[in-house]
Amino acid sequence: MIMRGLVSIMAGLCLFAPVQAQTPQDRVLLQMRDAFVKRQPATLSTLLPRVEGHVLEPLARYWEMRARLESAPPQEIRSTLDRMPGTYWEDRLRNDWLLQLGRQRDWPRFEAELPLFRMNDDRQVSCYARMLDAVAGRMPAADAAIEVEALWLQQRDADDGCATAVQAFIDSGHLGADTVWRRARLAMETNRQPVVRQAIAMLDPAWVPQVESIAQDPAAYLDEKITAIRPRTREMVTLAVIRLASSDPAAAADTLLRKRWVTQLTREERSWAWGVVGKRAAQRRMPEALEYFAYASDEHLVDDHLAWKARAGMRAGAWGHVLEAIAAMTPAQQEQATWVYWQARALESLAQPDPLMATVRARELYARIAAPTGFYELLALEALGRPVIEPPAPDPLTDLERQAAARHPGLLRARSARALGLRSEAVREWHYTIALHTPGGKADRELLAAADIACREQWWDRCINTSKRTRGMQDQRQRFPTPYLVQVRQRAQDVGLDPAYVYGLIRQESRFVTDARSHAGASGLMQVMPATARWTARRIGLNGFRPEQINDRDTNIRIGTAYLGQALQDFEGSMPLAAAAYNAGPGRARSWREGPVLPAEIWIENIPFDETRDYVQRVLANTTHYAVLLSGESQSLRARLGTVGPRANGAPAPLSDLP
Repeated sequence: MIMRGLVSIMAGLCLFAPVQAQTPQDRVLLQMRDAFVKRQPATLSTLLPRVEGHVLEPLARYWEMRARLESAPPQEIRSTLDRMPGTYWEDRLRNDWLLQLGRQRDWPRFEAELPLFRMNDDRQVSCYARMLDAVAGRMPAADAAIEVEALWLQQRDADDGCATAVQAFIDSGHLGADTVWRRARLAMETNRQPVVRQAIAMLDPAWVPQVESIAQDPAAYLDEKITAIRPRTREMVTLAVIRLASSDPAAAADTLLRKRWVTQLTREERSWAWGVVGKRAAQRRMPEALEYFAYASDEHLVDDHLAWKARAGMRAGAWGHVLEAIAAMTPAQQEQATWVYWQARALESLAQPDPLMATVRARELYARIAAPTGFYELLALEALGRPVIEPPAPDPLTDLERQAAARHPGLLRARSARALGLRSEAVREWHYTIALHTPGGKADRELLAAADIACREQWWDRCINTSKRTRGMQDQRQRFPTPYLVQVRQRAQDVGLDPAYVYGLIRQESRFVTDARSHAGASGLMQVMPATARWTARRIGLNGFRPEQINDRDTNIRIGTAYLGQALQDFEGSMPLAAAAYNAGPGRARSWREGPVLPAEIWIENIPFDETRDYVQRVLANTTHYAVLLSGESQSLRARLGTVGPRANGAPAPLSDLP
């Protein structure tokens, strides 16, 4: 049945054609999509026979069964899975069913289905599985408990799978209440109150109202006449300090310093509380941040707190604190390029144990991460005196490699879904095919061939993301494509921008998806907000501009480059500041620049928003790569960084109304 669909689609689809004419079956499939969105299972069941043999029949079967998964007999679900073997939609349905079987505690069917789950990337499913492994003796219970604890602490939402497994290991004595309190602390710090409530209820549902009152008014809770602190009270106090620190780190610090009962907290509890206070103070660029961190023991701080201790140390030029924080991080975080780089910088700055040895050790660290890839990898390259150049191109793809990719069933389904406007489904099918169907993903040459198809069909986000997955070779022309080159160069020239900077930003904003739209309402290649578009249109004299025009490719480029040019002017030519303003707004960027004059890489690392920090780093790394490709010459990321500090003489921003 699936093979008939492949033959059918190959007959009507050119090898690299991005669009196909809609057939009657295509139209039925789109009707099924609408019925799935509207939750109309009867309509889906009626329409399903009419798409038999279509290349996207597995997707249709998924919709039809998913809509009635909770009521369908197990043998019918199994029959549906058998009718779409090896596809993403088979594994997607299996994932959904495994979660349902876990919630229903149908362990025999869960264990029968689990070995067939190819993606194996669902934390809830993994938690159920480790619990069952321990029960069946396939894995030591202590080891399974450790894995479950780690999975649970990584979950952002209140779930059933990991909570069920954690409860089982608490009941068996392999996990303790400290795991639950740790989960509650992490969730309280990020204001995920449903997670806090779920965790506390595992210990005693009667405690939940008290936690809710802490979330609503932590200061009032801490102002109560607390005298004798019992174990539960200590943990509640810790949660209250964490909650207070999120809005007022100075008040939380004052509580920890002045309340007599604080001495009754354990060293671990006080350290965690001080870690949150220090983190929040560092995010607000408060000079007391390092002082707050000094009250904590590094061994009791989590990686996120230690990262902010290191950032506060960089900002203050206290490189010893940077080294201390990195040394206390988990091995996995220490190995991240970010912290390898900053460890090297700290050693150089401290010249310990002596200047020569510090230089040797720093160069060893730089060499571990130096590569023509990301932000810190590029900085490490330059620290070693090696220019940023285009890596050698891989050997050209052969006709056989291209043909194999073009005829791959999973890629065909993804391309067909895209041609019908089913973008989300197409992206998931594509990603599954290249990364999840086979353990470890596809080999480098297969990835290059798949990326080649996406590039030829101008499916730029798949082109980039697929090529980025290669490990032993890099095709920079795939990773950093230059669509709309004439338009970008012209508009960049009009406003005095480096085209490489424009490309670096577009690649990060939209991956060249012309109809991209964010949850916040930003649109198009350069993800321009409606208010920003109207302001910019007035500034550049674009008369008669209408908001819907922002979705037009050329108009989007014109307005986006004009706004970026205005931001760069407002921030005195600083690429890091202009990129931060483009992502988080100029008001935030202006406030973040206040304080000491810093090397831009330190200033960027101290941006309080994870998304904006990552964005600025990626835009500047992208810019450097594009400059190499557009100029054909070696480039420097460091030359694009400079320093960041307050505006000279406290002068006001020239474009105070920049939105």
